[in-house]
Amino acid sequence: MSLVYFSSVFSTLFRLASYVFLRIVPTRLAQPILPFLFVAYLISSWLWPAKAPLPSSIIRPTDKIKTHEPTTNGPPFAPPNFALLSSNHLPPTFLGNLFLNLVLLLFSLDLALTPFFDSAEDVTFTRIGAVSPDSAKIVVRYPPNSAEETFNEILLTWREIRAPGEEMDWSNGPLVNLTADTDWTQTIKLSNLWPSNDYEFLLSTPDGIFLPYPTHPIRFRTFPDPRLQNGNHFRFLVSSCITPNFPYAGPLNKRTIKGFDLLADYLFPTPPKPEANPVVAAFDVEADVSEEEKLKEVGQPKVSPLAAFLLFLGDFIYADVPLYVGDDKEAYRRLYRRNYNSPSFRKIYERLRMSPFYPSLSLFDGLTLFSEAIFHTYDDHEIINNYGGASTDAPPFPNADDAFSIYNALANPDPTTPNQHYYTFAYGDTSFFVLDTRRNRSDIATTAAEERTMLGEVQLAALYDWLSRVNRTSTFKFIVSSVPFTSLWQHDAQTDSWAGFPSEKSALLETLHTVPNVFILSGDRHEFASIEFNPSDENKHVVMEFSTSPLNMFYIPIIHTLLPRSTQLVNRTNVEIVKDVGGEEIVITTVDTIPQERVVKYIPEGNSKWSTIEIDTTNSSSPKLRLETIIDGKHAYTYEHVGTPVKLAPSTALGAFVPSSVKGIFDKIGINPNKWF
Repeated sequence: MSLVYFSSVFSTLFRLASYVFLRIVPTRLAQPILPFLFVAYLISSWLWPAKAPLPSSIIRPTDKIKTHEPTTNGPPFAPPNFALLSSNHLPPTFLGNLFLNLVLLLFSLDLALTPFFDSAEDVTFTRIGAVSPDSAKIVVRYPPNSAEETFNEILLTWREIRAPGEEMDWSNGPLVNLTADTDWTQTIKLSNLWPSNDYEFLLSTPDGIFLPYPTHPIRFRTFPDPRLQNGNHFRFLVSSCITPNFPYAGPLNKRTIKGFDLLADYLFPTPPKPEANPVVAAFDVEADVSEEEKLKEVGQPKVSPLAAFLLFLGDFIYADVPLYVGDDKEAYRRLYRRNYNSPSFRKIYERLRMSPFYPSLSLFDGLTLFSEAIFHTYDDHEIINNYGGASTDAPPFPNADDAFSIYNALANPDPTTPNQHYYTFAYGDTSFFVLDTRRNRSDIATTAAEERTMLGEVQLAALYDWLSRVNRTSTFKFIVSSVPFTSLWQHDAQTDSWAGFPSEKSALLETLHTVPNVFILSGDRHEFASIEFNPSDENKHVVMEFSTSPLNMFYIPIIHTLLPRSTQLVNRTNVEIVKDVGGEEIVITTVDTIPQERVVKYIPEGNSKWSTIEIDTTNSSSPKLRLETIIDGKHAYTYEHVGTPVKLAPSTALGAFVPSSVKGIFDKIGINPNKWF
């Protein structure tokens, strides 16, 4: 091969590597590869330049070429390679290639370096965190207007939303003192609320003057009381793994998170515009129909039930992709601020829509912000790739945990164990245990497989205790793990997921098979899979796992690492009754084998994935679960399951049966819900 083609080879390899980095996988390997290929392209172009053909009008085959000897009085001789510095001697193709490669290099630098320079220091936001039957946690970040100020006092003002004609007065909630020590961010808890009720809040100064943000009230709904036995019908969302502007869409989209844009379109579709009614318009007559009927007339999509909350299963930030931000407290905080400053994410945690079922608020023109409750856990990329803490809290955990706590963890339900990140919560008769799979896991390199723990002794004991309680009090039970429970994923999942902790997984799975209606929710692998775990005793319960990710990140095309089934098998007995020629019945018993773990559905493709899980326990004899998986904004998979009926423990809850008029009386005399039911 001629040396002239070296520049073409390096140019092609550079473009291919740039495309992979910008659109497929923002790998850390690009850090040495892209600069090397670009420099190699420049050097090879300088050493072995491509020669531009001269026009045929200047040189023809029949022309005689005259040569002149160089003279000592003429200009100094310049080597041909230095002619590259003059555009007059550069072939047009080289200039075009150089320009294109420079653009790709700048795009790659933009993707890699924006997390370091996009500080988002001025971002102001508020969101709903954990909601319970009688409380709600609210995150507020409100930096002061002047950099010289050392604190900023914010008063949360709230009220209950009643039916039309029953507008409530605003009440003063907690007063919070924001400081730079917590990055001008605090979590506020509103207590003594009523179950299954709508509330709204604003932010104000300590003397009650409403602040510019939020511009309209933000509304939320408390969860139903779990002690009631009338069942619930609701849905929630689950996903994990986000990074802004990937796949890369140019420097103007630094804060765009397309997965949240798609999720917002899915949750809050824009209704079509109503067609004009010429008869009504001509006579100025207003039809006597309700607001709900008007929405039906214009084609308002019915989303029933509404999504109650979002479960985010980790990798909310990528501290080490494509470059590691470093073990620095401010560096971790900066990545959280960047995500909360994303206009795409704001569509989820605060959304501005008309509310036709409540009276117009004279101060705010009838507009209400509806905030999506979000529950968080973390995974490795909030800290560093494949982090395992071994209960030591060794660096970089402290600085990473500081940012995670400020922005996400403190807004979760109070932890089961103080100063830990695993917790439980319930929506009616559906219960959740959200695991911490990072902080207490054993060191894979130094611990024998049979001695490893994913959860640590204290968390594992809390999980078993929770299982014993919800077995009698909840119909559906969800265990939330940031990493997959299945052992079918290969590659690094064999050490980073539950596959690397076989003894603890096996013992836990045996227990799960004794509890009806247990489902595991996981993320991390940037693929979707539905996994079935079959018990060795066919009289016990099957366990299902739904693993969904990413919400906005890469996936690996072509190369897939999920095995279809496990090599471990379990027996199943089949009994068949047949009649012989004489008419006598004969019982034939056969034993078959099925995989202990089996893939029900596998969808690796897609940069944006989430699952919506709908629960309906209103018919206690036939509780239902329905999963719908959306990939890149389009429906990809549906799974339906009829659960085992569960006889729940007797209820002691009364709050949901109290009419609003009576609630008002109790409020006035100071009797709060948590004091009497």
